[in-house]
Amino acid sequence: MFEALTDKLQGAFRRLGSHGTISEQDLDEALREVRLALLEADVNFKVVREFVQGVKEQALGARVLSSLTPMQQIIDVVQQQLMELLGGGQARLEHAKSAPTVLMLVGLKGSGKTTTTAKLALHLRHQGENALMVAADAERVAAVEQLVALGKQLNIPVYAHKDKARPAEICKAAMKEAKRSGASIVLVDTVGYVQLDPEELKELVELRKLLDPTEVLLIADAMTGQEAVHAAEEFGRAVPLTGLILTKLDGDARGGAALSIRAVTGVPIKFVGTGEKADALEPFHPDRFASRILGMGDVLTLIEKAKAELTDEDVESLSERMKKGTLTLEDFLTQYQRVRRMGPFSQLVGLLPGLSQIKGRLKVEDMDEKFFDRVEAIIYSMTAEERRHANIIDGSRRRRIAQGSGTTPADVNRVLKQYKEAKRIMQQITSGQDSKIMSLFG
Repeated sequence: MFEALTDKLQGAFRRLGSHGTISEQDLDEALREVRLALLEADVNFKVVREFVQGVKEQALGARVLSSLTPMQQIIDVVQQQLMELLGGGQARLEHAKSAPTVLMLVGLKGSGKTTTTAKLALHLRHQGENALMVAADAERVAAVEQLVALGKQLNIPVYAHKDKARPAEICKAAMKEAKRSGASIVLVDTVGYVQLDPEELKELVELRKLLDPTEVLLIADAMTGQEAVHAAEEFGRAVPLTGLILTKLDGDARGGAALSIRAVTGVPIKFVGTGEKADALEPFHPDRFASRILGMGDVLTLIEKAKAELTDEDVESLSERMKKGTLTLEDFLTQYQRVRRMGPFSQLVGLLPGLSQIKGRLKVEDMDEKFFDRVEAIIYSMTAEERRHANIIDGSRRRRIAQGSGTTPADVNRVLKQYKEAKRIMQQITSGQDSKIMSLFG
């Protein structure tokens, strides 16, 4: 979502750094570019104005321009300001003093509220919670059926009323079921609204009073830009919000909502949705998010993803083979199949600091699920010897491999070329200072 913004910010910093010494006029020109980049990303104009003013005041107040490393310090100031804009520190979910903790999820229709309910329940189960989901959206067609289906898929219980009933009646019965079943946390998927009129506001207020939730979480669609910010303000006036969950952050919108919503509403972002899969929900870390926007990567999130999917032995083996440059096609396929579970490859590359150029060199955006299915088919069509020694694959064998995998010789050539390029890049990553990245996984 933030690629265009990241590119423009990096461009502004590169031009600023090319000046050698930096004057106040140079700083003003760079901040003008930063301001335009943020406005083009659909960030609220008041937020942009305060952000740029804050960066300038900090830079001048800290005598950055007269320091030995003004460029680096200016980037540090921008990063700190971004962190503050995004909320400063991580905002965690609160828990009730006595079980069950009730989470009331609210939002507009189409914001992804029902799927986010299931994602959050899965996340909390991984944290050791005994979750119960409540299908309290009786208005949207098939909303109840959707949550029930997600519950079966994830093996998470769902309370759904057999007959059509008002949300208040459903929630009363659900709370009894939660106590009976010993649920430690209850997630209530409420009615999605097209807009909040007085009658709907009254129902929402009554439901909150009935549930007395520990958290009222607004599910906001990041793809809608400033509309998500306006929705947060409207819901905030109706019921006191305790947190935000931004969905569809993997989309191609400009991302202004993510940078504006905390500053405008004062409500912290607690989670972000990064994909369609059930595990594509991440706790929100302002510092890591700021680093991603500036193109500095997010090694900590990458480490967490890796530790959840890879064993220490897997990481050590991969690291050693990368260092030695002996990564075979067999290793490449095996390791990718493990890394693939961590999320879309394009997102993972974005978490590596200073490696945004890899996306262009490897054409990462073209590497979707179907692409890697073809890669698997091609490699499985090779002999064991060919997988270990790709250089022995001649033109005749490439045609036979293509025929066996249902692809074309051009596809086989492309896979071999990208494998060689990946092998070379990975060797560069693990040499010198970049080798520290892999050591963090152990």
